[in-house]
Amino acid sequence: MEKDLYEILVEYILDDQNRFYRLAYSYVQNKDDALDIVQNAICKALERYETLRDAGAVRAWFYRILVNESLMMLKKKKESPLPDDGAALEIPYHERGYDIQEDLYEQINQLNEEVQTVIKLRFYEELTLPEIAEATGTNLNTVKARLYRGLKTLRQNIEEVDA
Repeated sequence: MEKDLYEILVEYILDDQNRFYRLAYSYVQNKDDALDIVQNAICKALERYETLRDAGAVRAWFYRILVNESLMMLKKKKESPLPDDGAALEIPYHERGYDIQEDLYEQINQLNEEVQTVIKLRFYEELTLPEIAEATGTNLNTVKARLYRGLKTLRQNIEEVDA
């Protein structure tokens, strides 16, 4: 008996929840917001699974929803800044170059959102370039250009830190 689209989608969601959370967290840097993003994306996907035409496109289709939810959350955060309660924020000391993983991640988060999305989907989520194009609704050549531009920027920024 062949699985229907709904079953395929539910199985995919259950298998990859941690990956979805990690991607959402990479955008908002907040546990609760990332969980909200994943929850909203799952709800939207389950509500609209009938719009999915091809079971093979579940991955790219869901990542498109997840990225859009992440970007909407960022937009909401920018529009409604937290009220200033007068308490000073404690800023921890951080020595640059000490933790390469965190420094690279920080550099990626400095890129514009479109380039950041392509790099995160390619290297953290291991999507192919055509899958990224489908997930972002962007032309494949545009995806390639954003990827290479982002990698070039990262290389320059990292060389500046090392110098």
